[in-house]
Amino acid sequence: MTALVRDPIPLPARPGRRPPAAGAASLALRPLLDPPRRAARVIAVFPSALYLETRGGPEPRVLAVVTCDAVRLPNAVVVAAERREQPFRSVREGDEATVGDGRVEAGALCVRVRRWWDPTPALGPIPPAALARGVAVLEDAFVAAGMAGGGLAGHPDPLALAECCAAGDLAGAVEAAERIVGLGPGLTPSGDDILCGLLVSLRLVGDAVTARRGGAAVWLADWLGAAVTADAGTRTTALAATLLHCAAEGGAGGEIAAVLRCVAGHEPPSAAVRRLLAIGHTSGTDLAWGVLAGCRATLALASPGRRRPAEHTA
Repeated sequence: MTALVRDPIPLPARPGRRPPAAGAASLALRPLLDPPRRAARVIAVFPSALYLETRGGPEPRVLAVVTCDAVRLPNAVVVAAERREQPFRSVREGDEATVGDGRVEAGALCVRVRRWWDPTPALGPIPPAALARGVAVLEDAFVAAGMAGGGLAGHPDPLALAECCAAGDLAGAVEAAERIVGLGPGLTPSGDDILCGLLVSLRLVGDAVTARRGGAAVWLADWLGAAVTADAGTRTTALAATLLHCAAEGGAGGEIAAVLRCVAGHEPPSAAVRRLLAIGHTSGTDLAWGVLAGCRATLALASPGRRRPAEHTA
């Protein structure tokens, strides 16, 4: 039997292309990075990140290449360079790119994946009493950090969404969630940021709760995630749609993972909360709002005497 070699035969460098940089890729990106190379396009470039969209195929369709001091999204390849080094200075929006065979190439940039990181943090087990303490600690930390209203401050649907999730009202939660998909400006609209934080915390914290009723939050995350990702590709930006798909699978990214570890009691919350709230103009606050809503809902659904959400559909 012929042995298979994982690493491809090195190709001659293209004119003007620098030697490959080493990268650490999210496991969520294996469907993009393991197969043979496919065409992609650069959809946005910033000093600390660039975003590539592949043409067709399943999610994740958008891949982020970020510096080591940037926000670590669940769909990111992290390179060993800081923002001040300007590793993406040769790449322009609209450039053709390729993704696959363990590489990302765009303009003169070539990144080869040398290792992988898991965007789904292990939190548990978290007994319900410990979760109650963790949620209270997180609430206090957000207040102490001066958390204000996010991009949808004053809009009724985020509050309705949170209330329906805590009550185990799937139909109401889906209706409220679908009204905020794609709502707001930017690459990641506020409504999608809220939903990402909510889905991740419902799934990961719900999975970590050791009581029998911890599964209610995961059940809610399954159905709510399926609803908001069904047509996300036509209702929001390409990046936001990919992040919603990642969140539905429990892909948290670095900053949210750190906050959830605080809820689980693994580390103090102050630094993690500040890092999360510092993301973007309102993205950090919107993500935090969703995380807190998801944690509160998980706690409510795990409380003794509460009916499982599935009983409401009987």
